[in-house]
Amino acid sequence: MSDEAPKEKKPWRNRIVEHIQLPASELLPHENNPRIHGSFQKEALIALGREVGFARSLLGYRDALGRVRLIDGHLRREVLGNGEVCVEILDVTDDEARKLLLSIDPLAALAETERGPLEILRNLVATDEDALATLWASIETLPEEVDLEKENKAEKVKNLPEKWLVLIECENEAMQVLLLAEMQTRGIPVKALVS
Repeated sequence: MSDEAPKEKKPWRNRIVEHIQLPASELLPHENNPRIHGSFQKEALIALGREVGFARSLLGYRDALGRVRLIDGHLRREVLGNGEVCVEILDVTDDEARKLLLSIDPLAALAETERGPLEILRNLVATDEDALATLWASIETLPEEVDLEKENKAEKVKNLPEKWLVLIECENEAMQVLLLAEMQTRGIPVKALVS
């Protein structure tokens, strides 16, 4: 049994202090942003902008000089240039901003997708935008239940055709989805795996 006392539950603080509109070009990209935005992600974002419009605030905070520094929305800043954007401003320290920068996208990437609701949603929407159609088609679902009986597994392995494969390790699910979509646009047969 641990001698450590249980952590006290603290109420969540609301760190959102304002919403502002300004040209995207006036926002400072965060110098510690680890995200790389590939060409397919950019195409899909532009396609979604044409299809629906601007639908999500960027996230930022004011640094010591009062400038708005981004936490989330770097690609939208790049794509929109001098276009007006809505930014949700947080009252956070530089350290807290770095924690959010390291957590927001990976937390979103942890979400899993159920096959039934995904298929219903796919059937309810349509688009003329190739990038969006490819993105939606690339969404992977939870793996089907696998029969793990030894005889069946051994039989399946014996009957596997010879294949040459390349395995690419991704940082997270979001990166995996983008790579899948990009390969599909090039006509390369791809499949997602999770270990």
